[in-house]
This record gives sequence, C-alpha cells and structure tokens, in this order.
Amino acid sequence: MSKEVSFKNRDRFIQLGIAIAALRKMRGLSQEKLAEKAGVSRSLISTIEAPNMAHGFSLDVFFDIADALEVDPADLINASVFPDRIIKSK
Repeated sequence: MSKEVSFKNRDRFIQLGIAIAALRKMRGLSQEKLAEKAGVSRSLISTIEAPNMAHGFSLDVFFDIADALEVDPADLINASVFPDRIIKSK
C-alpha cells in the first residue's frame, strides 16, 4: 500500500528508493525479480524507486524488500548512494 508522502518525509522516501534501486542493480536483479522475491508487484518497486515520485510504503513491504536484497533494514535506511554507485552505510 503506497500513499503520498508529506513534504516532511519526502526526501527520506526518495533517498530510500534510490538506495533500493542502487542495491538491486548491484545484486543484478531486475525490478520484476526483486518484486517476485519480495512478494510485491513490479509496479510497486518501480514507484518506490522513482526519484520524482515520493510515495510511502508499509514497514512490512520495506522489510520484505530488505530481505529480498539480503541486507539488514537498518543498513538500507542508513545507506548513502554516491555518484559512483557505491553504497556506504552512514
């Protein structure tokens, strides 16, 4: 379930989506394959990853995506994506 995000949290959701997209690509997964592994739709993954569309999503979805990416949820939240596509934990 996604919904419009308040301006207060907009940047956080965008950064999280960018981190998910970068890690997915590093793992060699398509959006469709990640969606399958996480038990969600490909369109939801696309919406989460889109940097121009900040939409909220449930913690259940977040945890399922983190599990599918084989990453600790806290590390995903604290990740920073740099121009060279390196993901580093803060």
